[in-house]
Amino acid sequence: MRQKFGLTNPLIQLLDKPREEFTREDLLKVIQEKEIERITFHYTGLDGKLKELKLPFSNRYQAERILADGERVDGSSLFKGMVDSALSDLYVVPVYKTAFLNPFDSGSLDFICRYLTRDGERAPFAPDNILHRAVELFDRNTGLELYALGELEFFLLCEPMSPLYPSVRQQGYHASTPFLKTNSILNEMVRYLTEITGAVKYAHSEVGFVPAVRSDNPEIKGKMGEQLEIEFLPSPIEDTADNLVLGRWIIRNVAYRHGCVATFAPKVEEGIAGNGLHIHMELRKNGQNIMQNSTGKLSEEAIKMIGGLCNYADTLTAFGNTVSAAYLRLVPNQEAPTRVCWSDLNRSAMIRVPLGWNEASNFARQLNPQQKSGFTDPVGRQTVELRSPDGSAIVHLLLAGITMSAEWGLSHAESVKLAQKLYVKGNIFKNSRLLEKLPPLPSSCVESAKTLKQKRELYERDGVFYPGIIDYIIQLLRAENDANMNKELADLPADDRLHRTRLIMHKDLHRH
Repeated sequence: MRQKFGLTNPLIQLLDKPREEFTREDLLKVIQEKEIERITFHYTGLDGKLKELKLPFSNRYQAERILADGERVDGSSLFKGMVDSALSDLYVVPVYKTAFLNPFDSGSLDFICRYLTRDGERAPFAPDNILHRAVELFDRNTGLELYALGELEFFLLCEPMSPLYPSVRQQGYHASTPFLKTNSILNEMVRYLTEITGAVKYAHSEVGFVPAVRSDNPEIKGKMGEQLEIEFLPSPIEDTADNLVLGRWIIRNVAYRHGCVATFAPKVEEGIAGNGLHIHMELRKNGQNIMQNSTGKLSEEAIKMIGGLCNYADTLTAFGNTVSAAYLRLVPNQEAPTRVCWSDLNRSAMIRVPLGWNEASNFARQLNPQQKSGFTDPVGRQTVELRSPDGSAIVHLLLAGITMSAEWGLSHAESVKLAQKLYVKGNIFKNSRLLEKLPPLPSSCVESAKTLKQKRELYERDGVFYPGIIDYIIQLLRAENDANMNKELADLPADDRLHRTRLIMHKDLHRH
């Protein structure tokens, strides 16, 4: 048995092999040794949430059949309006490397599944399979590997706690106890997510704090809100999508167990930081990060990818900002973008190039002279960060769109000129002349729907996005009916505007 180090996945420890090598025989061994009573299948629905199916068994044959063939589900219910009820059956089949012990159900061995059709092919309309096709296109046309990580920001809403050591409005960034009251709950979330995915980078409190939420929604009315973030490590982008959806499931379940509400809604209170879902990307070749060249500057491949993201930016909001409240977050003079541009370290830009430990490293040895041996990162850590998406994102579709934008950028020479044209310095909101020259992002769900309809070929090319999914997203966005939302809010008296704003913010606490 592999020696436990930190929060090692218990299955990796038990089987003494990496998760990518798990076989059915390995999983049957887990079932026997851990006295598992049931298998639980999870799969992402059209609403972006994890679904589940519990499969009990009473003998080895039943367990092995479940693992080998999966089970049937009603596709017309999971993909309402997408799958005809006369042809509704789909298979859900487990991906062995995703196996984990359910922290909320001690008798269950859980899996992430994929949807297959009656012919055993990947269902073309399933968001995870759309991402898979996008990755296949990227791999085929670039010869590179696309890795990504996500930053899950959320508000943890609880009954008001001790008045001692009160938090300060908009000053909660990286707060520690006793000023941060929900630290133990965050620790529990991090422990489960790290054991299951092995891909958590860090967790901390974020800027936002609400002493008592003002709302007509009884679920959150009067609750104290602390904003938290869990950021992941880079992984192949398909794994990133599963980790983020699973992360939201873990976070919500832990919150529920403590009598709290976790919401990823884009905004919870006016004047308080919103919940972004920033996505970092990196390109690798033969396992090595190639985001910088030998001079320490961004590589041509990285610049091409940025150009591709800029080309797709005004349509990516269709998947990354899917509720009206998203456009209360994407406003000027906040750390949320409204224009298509990119910059170094600049949090007012849509795409940011963060520090990457490339020009210097092994800093701790400078501060600890007793440390004689060095440390070299064999992979590299430079990324680029897309800052427009928020907690309403449909994760698999957003990452599929990002993958296609990266592929487009790497496959089209004009992406370099586009990136050069849209590079900015300084706070763009303090330079009105520059601001006017930069292409705007959509300002509402209705505008996002219109833009997606006009440019749907960006996604349907090469058969990656199922046309019915594009139609579904357009209808979903149009239903928000928010084309004139910001103007209508601005014209209201102050008290009416605040009340109407809260109705918009709080109607979609758990959309995705």
